[in-house]
Amino acid sequence: MKANKKNISIFIIWLVHVSGFMGMLFYDLDFFAGFTSVNLLLMSIILFLNIKLDSKYHILSALSIFLIGMITESLGVNYGLIFGDYEYGNNLGFKLFGVPYLIGVNWIILTVISGNIASFITKNRSIVLTIIIGALLMLAMDFVMEPIAPKLDMWRFKNLIVPSSNYVGWLFVGLFTQAIYNLYFTKKEISVSTNLYLAFFLFFGCLNLNFILSNGY
Repeated sequence: MKANKKNISIFIIWLVHVSGFMGMLFYDLDFFAGFTSVNLLLMSIILFLNIKLDSKYHILSALSIFLIGMITESLGVNYGLIFGDYEYGNNLGFKLFGVPYLIGVNWIILTVISGNIASFITKNRSIVLTIIIGALLMLAMDFVMEPIAPKLDMWRFKNLIVPSSNYVGWLFVGLFTQAIYNLYFTKKEISVSTNLYLAFFLFFGCLNLNFILSNGY
């Protein structure tokens, strides 16, 4: 039963992302980009179905990561702090103080899947190294998301220039959320997390590559 759930989850992850990529590439980018919030919500459900939230500490740590994401993003959107001067578009759904609720969910997703992969890499031998690798994996994801985010109406920085403070901010906030996650989650899930991370990374990476090639630079 567990294996079936994981296999179905992995199948849905790749089906959604490959279909979305092909639709953006060959049909209508704006139309398929409009389903970004639905995709993110679906991926969060798939992830939560495959990890154990079986104690109040698990739930509290997930809520803490959500709040950290929402608060730090709110400081960025409203005051230009931590990440820089930017604003969110309409494709991520309902907002609180200018920040989509799904961004808080996204911080949970990226923290969990990156933390799980980092734990697999380190074999849980060093929690400090696991936290650092997890934060670096989150930062790598941000690198591939940033160039294409404005074209998908997810978010955009002032003058479309991503400042270095954004990446520094991502690293430090990532270290913080990874510390919370690794402190309270000892049992890690690897297969769904790896596939979801790769699907995200390849989706945004391939969209970036296509944009570069189509514009001749």
